[in-house]
This record gives sequence, C-alpha cells and structure tokens, in this order.
Amino acid sequence: MDEISAPLEAAATPLAPALLLRRWSLADAAGLVELYQDSALRRWTSAALDDEAGAMRWVRGRQKGWRAGNRFSFAVVESGTPGRSGELVGHVVLKRGAPGAPSAEVGYWTAAHARGRGVAPRALQALTEWAITAFAGEGLERVELLHQVDNGASCRVAQKCRYELTTLLPAAPPAFPLEGHRHTWARGFLATDS
Repeated sequence: MDEISAPLEAAATPLAPALLLRRWSLADAAGLVELYQDSALRRWTSAALDDEAGAMRWVRGRQKGWRAGNRFSFAVVESGTPGRSGELVGHVVLKRGAPGAPSAEVGYWTAAHARGRGVAPRALQALTEWAITAFAGEGLERVELLHQVDNGASCRVAQKCRYELTTLLPAAPPAFPLEGHRHTWARGFLATDS
C-alpha cells in the first residue's frame, strides 16, 4: 500500500516552516538522545533514551511496528528551511488494534526547541488525515487521543485538531497515575471528509 509507506507533509504557516513526517531511521539515534535530555519530554513519555544504543533499540521497535502493521511511527522534521531542513522536531504515532477495528489511538511529542511553533497540531492533523484515508477500506471510523488531565498542552492540541473531549478516564497507575481525558476524532469531522 503506497500511501502507508510515503512520507506525509504539513504545509508551512506564516510563522513556521513545512513539516515532513517520515519513518524513523537508525541515523536518528544520536538526535533522539539529545532530544530526550528534556525533562518535560521525559515526564510525558514512557521511554528513557539515555544513550545511542537505547535510542537504536527504540527506533528498531518503531520499525517493527511498521512491519507488523499495528504501530505507524513518524519522525517529524522541518522541511525546506535552509540550515534547518531535516531537523528533528517531534514524533507522531498511530496505534492500530486488530485489523478491521473501528478505532485507533494517536500519540505525539514535540522537541523542546520546537514547542510553540504549531508542530504538534500540524503533525497530528497530517497523521489523522492520512490514517482515515489509508485505512478507509479497513473500517477505521474514529481516532482517539489520551492524555493525563494535567497535560494542558495535549488538551489544546486535541482541540485545535477537532478531537472532541468524550470521556474522563480514571487514573491507572503506573502508566497513567492521574485521571485523564479521551479526545475522539470521528469520521466526518474533517473538511476533506465531507
């Protein structure tokens, strides 16, 4: 399926360059270690990438998800900016359950140096549009975004991408120590889907 392997794009804005969403590669390991020095990123993610060997294992895990067809992870890089083109600025992932399942889950993070530039909403929007198109024939009807209630930035990203707050979730330690939100995007919400 060509639309699954092709990179995705998010257009430039007046204040930010275009984004390219591509598969992770082992060449990204050193950059990942650098990005994971950020305490905020470490707080909201379950991975602890302290060295290149750990980062390479993480990338191999993302590649395994692609081969299995159940976890589609994209490195988010800036595109078309001289001197910064190809710079890692984030990550987005679509997690699919069993083939034909009506829902999938998304996740994302943004590098510290790229926060406040609209990276997460633009990358999430590109991922959502891709998922609904790529898996249209497999019954995908909704995409869910889960976050802890104290992660206000994720709530704002969800709202910008028209993911509606649908459920308050109970705490589920250790992975989800506080209550959370489930935001849902359902088929028909996107302008391109009407």
